Amino acid sequence: VYKRQAEGWLKHSDHRFDDFISPMTNPIFFEDPRTLTEARFIFMNHDLPSSLGGSSAQVYALQLRAALTDRLSLIATKDGFVVSHNPLLNDGWADIAAGLKYNIFSDPCSQRLLSIGATCELPSGTPRTLQGNGDGEFHVFATGGMKIADDMHVISGSGFRLPADSNAENQVWYWSSHVDKKIGRSGLYLFGESNWYHWMNSASAFGAPVEGGDLFNLGSVGVGGNDVVTAAVGVKLKPSPRTEIGVAWETHLTDLRGVLQDRLTVDWILRY
Repeated sequence: VYKRQAEGWLKHSDHRFDDFISPMTNPIFFEDPRTLTEARFIFMNHDLPSSLGGSSAQVYALQLRAALTDRLSLIATKDGFVVSHNPLLNDGWADIAAGLKYNIFSDPCSQRLLSIGATCELPSGTPRTLQGNGDGEFHVFATGGMKIADDMHVISGSGFRLPADSNAENQVWYWSSHVDKKIGRSGLYLFGESNWYHWMNSASAFGAPVEGGDLFNLGSVGVGGNDVVTAAVGVKLKPSPRTEIGVAWETHLTDLRGVLQDRLTVDWILRY
């Protein structure tokens, strides 16, 4: 019988699904369906297309999740500092986003679960870093996972990014998927991921028809109806249920690439 051990308002993570690993790409929006208490340190080296001036930007971020009950958790999904080597983008702070996630279905025997949630992003970042624009953005999502074979799992999540001012930021629908394979009993996982982004409208804040991706919402003109698809491969080491260390490399599959040429993501999760 599973039982939470923590007292007070902060609960332990749900350890009934400890063979799962968390997805890595689209990190602000692709949410792990489990109820977790953790700190997740993220580093991203984001290469920009030559059409946008080329070179790269590095992101240093910390996500926090806190299980409030067996099913409800507080999630802080976006923050951090951006270091740029691009003429159109300067160093500065990212916007801050937080919200709630609720587990609506959980079957530990079959290793299946489904959660829904919502976050609100505040325009608190640095304008010269292409943050802090608009009047904020709401994100509503569903995410689920299941075991599909011995030591294999899939996670898939979809959601909508809905800005308060649709002239200042774009409305985006995304669908992200993850599949992994655990290698023996070493705690080593190999995984692949894909991300589809669909721009639901064109805005008027950014004069070039450039798709902003996950970190940015540019409010670009001429992007309504556009689609960008990315794919990633990676490896994770999970020496215990309380620690994950991962590396993923991501690139675009469509001719449209927006602000992404390719990206290296590294994360380190400490879980309670």
